Amino acid sequence: MPGDNRFRILFLCTGNSCRSQMAEGWVRHLLGDQIEPFSAGILKAGLHPLAVKVMAEAGVDIRSQISKTLSDLPALEFDRVITLCAHAHETCPRFPGRTEILHAGFDDPPYLSRNARTEEEALVHFRRVRDEIRAFVETLPTTLELPFERKHS
Repeated sequence: MPGDNRFRILFLCTGNSCRSQMAEGWVRHLLGDQIEPFSAGILKAGLHPLAVKVMAEAGVDIRSQISKTLSDLPALEFDRVITLCAHAHETCPRFPGRTEILHAGFDDPPYLSRNARTEEEALVHFRRVRDEIRAFVETLPTTLELPFERKHS
């Protein structure tokens, strides 16, 4: 719900198909009362079906999320922008206000699984990165020093 007092985080990745989608899903699932998550990509690559599958295995439904770019997001000021891949970090645009940009790089499951002979082989990479992103998301309340007082609405 835009306009509330939750901390706003944008997860930015190249295609907004996997890592940033998983991060948004984890935040909604674990910290939705404290953080309002968004995700976007430098370009739209579509929601990766194996990302949806491994998140569902962990009890998080991201099927309704869609791949989007920054221009598809509502005009909001973000408290933090977190880039999840080197390309997004290197090409991250400037944001208005005092938005802090952080980088938390994760391996790219679609790239790692490109030579997988079976879906199960590919899922190993998706599951590992899913779990790494969850562990990162779980640190956000401490890293961001939540609870907090919002400086903007």
